[in-house]
Amino acid sequence: MLRYLYADQLTSYPRLARGMFRDRARQFKERLGWEVEVDAVGEERDSYDALNPLYVIWETQEGQHGGSMRFLPTTGPVMVNDHFGHLTSGPIVSPLIWECTRFCLAPGAGAHVAAALMLGGGELMQGFGIRHFAGVFDARMVRIYGRIGAAPEVLGADRAGRGRISVGLWSFDAAAQARVSASAGISPEQSRFWFDQSFGVAPHAGWAQSA
Repeated sequence: MLRYLYADQLTSYPRLARGMFRDRARQFKERLGWEVEVDAVGEERDSYDALNPLYVIWETQEGQHGGSMRFLPTTGPVMVNDHFGHLTSGPIVSPLIWECTRFCLAPGAGAHVAAALMLGGGELMQGFGIRHFAGVFDARMVRIYGRIGAAPEVLGADRAGRGRISVGLWSFDAAAQARVSASAGISPEQSRFWFDQSFGVAPHAGWAQSA
């Protein structure tokens, strides 16, 4: 299932939190060789995790971390402006644009998990009235995004080949929701139920207003 948790709520889900930060260490430090900080217990965190971001987390049937993403509004400090501003024409700052980072999949996670996370991102757009997500992604993610039907608009890129780093802008509409829902094997109704469980049933912005 999809869970939506702010950083200050993670203490209520210690197993899920440990799994997320340890899987981030495995993916970004061990597998991809990124220059990230891993603590003594094998968990990867950075300064943005201290800003009370919102995490979208796929929880497996066994209660373990299956995959996750981190979200912050671009009206505050975000990675895309602080570290990758040279790839865009100017800072990305808008209450209607949030940054999505640390897209992480647990070892052995199926393709449906990546699609489920993107479906969760779409729920955030509808529920919070967000128009776009901005984020940095590497070359390996191009195939994943294309496969699940959620390819971004590329704003700028650096380097070539497998080392290519890009800044992208994602939008989401009813057609994208249908594609990603099919890839995830999750109905829009089920996805909305999980969102409402976290935030309560309330009027949603809807695609017509947020597209």
